[in-house]
Amino acid sequence: MTRFRRTAVLAAVFVCAACGLVYELALVALGSYLIGDTAAQASIVLGVMVFAMGIGALAAKPLQGHALVAFAWIELLLALFGGLSVLGLYAAFAWLDLYAPALVAVALLLGALIGAEIPLLMVLLQRIRRQDAGSAVADLFAADYVGALLGGLAFPFLLLPVFGQLRGALVVGVVNAVIGVLVVFAVFRRDLSRRAGAALTGGALAVLAVLGFAFWVSAPFEVTARQQLYADPVVYATHSRYQEIVLTSSLDGADVRLFLNGDLQFASIDEYRYHEALVHPVLAGTRGRVLILGGGDGLALREVLKYPDVSSVTEVELDPAVIALARTDPRLRALNAAAYDDPRVHLLNLDAFAWLRDGPPQFDAIIVDMPDPDETATAKLYSVEFYAMVRRALAPGGRVVVQSGSPYFAQRSYWCVEASLREAGFATSPYHVDVPSFGDWGFFLAAADTAPALSVAPPAALRFLDADVLRAATTFPVDRRRISVPPSTLMDPRILEYAREEWKGY
Repeated sequence: MTRFRRTAVLAAVFVCAACGLVYELALVALGSYLIGDTAAQASIVLGVMVFAMGIGALAAKPLQGHALVAFAWIELLLALFGGLSVLGLYAAFAWLDLYAPALVAVALLLGALIGAEIPLLMVLLQRIRRQDAGSAVADLFAADYVGALLGGLAFPFLLLPVFGQLRGALVVGVVNAVIGVLVVFAVFRRDLSRRAGAALTGGALAVLAVLGFAFWVSAPFEVTARQQLYADPVVYATHSRYQEIVLTSSLDGADVRLFLNGDLQFASIDEYRYHEALVHPVLAGTRGRVLILGGGDGLALREVLKYPDVSSVTEVELDPAVIALARTDPRLRALNAAAYDDPRVHLLNLDAFAWLRDGPPQFDAIIVDMPDPDETATAKLYSVEFYAMVRRALAPGGRVVVQSGSPYFAQRSYWCVEASLREAGFATSPYHVDVPSFGDWGFFLAAADTAPALSVAPPAALRFLDADVLRAATTFPVDRRRISVPPSTLMDPRILEYAREEWKGY
């Protein structure tokens, strides 16, 4: 009987540790979706929660005389607040613009409750069978750490794909409440007074009712909260393995916009300005074999396919959900002219960095259309190392174009791209155009050894770009001309620092 009771308590430690780690990961993942900057979000959440765990452990000292009831109530509170944490933070972000202080408050609360578990569980284990402190700590922490492994694996591979962030946290809250109370009643039922048992039963039912109601209303809540973040109606939204994908459309359908993790990717009213400026200068040279890195919406691909002498186009896009949307949504198919149906297109759903590292074939023209470098995950795509791999993939006499952000809003970030390209062995020609939905936007046309001349030679007239526009695009105002900044590398991602600072006010 003693062995069964100890096993039951250690099993509860195992499950509760898994739940606690899921709460931590859910806060990190939510911050990376809503705010970006995954490294900073992880540092804040983990740092605050570990600090709070120490405070919680100290605060649990006076509760050791009532360890059984205290543990049960702490588990119920942890289940309630942990389960509701994602929902509450999303509401704070969407309606109150108080995400950062709310995140710190939630991390402090959850960390304190998690920290209070271990001392109380130690008391309960010793109540079942006395043993030396070292052995008791070893048993307890073994169950705790192995349970954390379960939570770490369950969050990305089970909870997110099946339930999503919001509902996944609620499901874990339910598990946390059930296990916490069940172990108390199953193992220590005789130690509970009738009054304490009734109170715990009522509390558990109340927590489960709140979490169940939150689960029931979670879908309409998410739709309402998401809509609060966008000016136009949301017509499509999903969480892929990599990011949140949202498509909005004005009521008259004239302005369709794609957002990834809340960042605007294009607006249909002026996207042609951006994509014509991105694609046609690089295709003024040799263009038989073209490589596009990023650009999963198919709009850059649409411009490339206008050239009948382009023999093949390889598109490397990490997220298959973006490609699926571009291929099936009628709004996007109309914008990209069903580009993915063209037999010249070869699609690879791979990480561009890893794919380039494996040594792909060479291409006559390479278009780098990556998300802005304001997150840790994307900063590597603007590094010297990345551009060196791009250079290896470039055929002799070939040319590269890189979308490089705004030389007006993010001057240091923009010129850091050039410094990194030059460090990788490219000679560059900078240019910028006005894209009303973005503002002033810049690019670099690059080639090995000699800076390529900027020109356009499209098979038919374009909506925006011509020789006169391109000539004006090479002129920079005095306060936005080239500045000296160091290149960005994997070990020293300067561009990430610049992008965060310069875009903060916009």
